[in-house]
Amino acid sequence: MPFEYDRTIRFAETDAAGVVYFAHVLSLCHEAYEASLIAAGFELKSFFQNSEQAFPIVHASVDFRRPIYCGDRAFISVAPQNSENSSEFNIYYEVFIKNKSVAVAQTRHVCIHPNQRSRQPLSHEILQWIKLYQV
Repeated sequence: MPFEYDRTIRFAETDAAGVVYFAHVLSLCHEAYEASLIAAGFELKSFFQNSEQAFPIVHASVDFRRPIYCGDRAFISVAPQNSENSSEFNIYYEVFIKNKSVAVAQTRHVCIHPNQRSRQPLSHEILQWIKLYQV
């Protein structure tokens, strides 16, 4: 079952037309990703400063269906999935406002050793997190 995250859209996230600036949708998704890690028991500081593994984003995409405005209450669904490659995973996001889908996004992450910059298999902890929230 996907992780669900909600928060109110802030004025600073909007552009001159009064809608959420396109790049901020990916920021919202990443914020939801971080919240899902916390909910699964990860300590963010050690996760992102881990000297044995890192999970950089190698691909990101967003499709917009409706505008998002300041003050809207956004609900973001986070659904990680294993990739065919043992060192990668994808996260699928869907953003809802008033039960209507307003955007869908995807990020692809690769597990690497931070110092060597070489790929490595996903850790047991990440595989457990994926299993917890995958569809």
